[in-house]
Amino acid sequence: MEWGLIHIYCGDGKGKTSAATGLAVRAAGCGKRVLFARFLKNEDSGELHVLDAVPEIDVIHLERSYGFYRTLSDEEKEEVRRMYGGLWVDIIDRTASGAYDMLVMDEFMAAYGYGLIDRDEALSFLREKPEHLEIVLTGRDPDERLVELADYVSEVRKVKHPFDRGIRARRGIEY
Repeated sequence: MEWGLIHIYCGDGKGKTSAATGLAVRAAGCGKRVLFARFLKNEDSGELHVLDAVPEIDVIHLERSYGFYRTLSDEEKEEVRRMYGGLWVDIIDRTASGAYDMLVMDEFMAAYGYGLIDRDEALSFLREKPEHLEIVLTGRDPDERLVELADYVSEVRKVKHPFDRGIRARRGIEY
């Protein structure tokens, strides 16, 4: 890989995380080192068990899952801010080492949108990233500045989803 590009998987449909996970597995299968970080996701999601088993992929696990940000108390929101601030520093430190070829930040758009990571820092990081580092960002409603920085933007659009009929997320399918 001569230089790394920036990917965004966005939209209201199912499949953004699946696409990012698939790309991480493809890179690992070609001998690339991958750092996989998740924001505002449940730590019990099925793909984590597989990703943890792939030696070329390092998953950053968090000590706690919180659920939907908008339903949290003010105290929980502050805990989330501190935890994701620490995650952001960890991501910056690990990628600065040059040890990784790809960085996946799942649900980055939500963390960015809620201000859980400093937006100016995030934009600077993406502009000044290590030249070889491929970066994959997922989530709904990307900021236009992120779209401008990206080399790939793929939108996953919901046409129909079982949740609309009251069917809750199913283990092994949605998480």
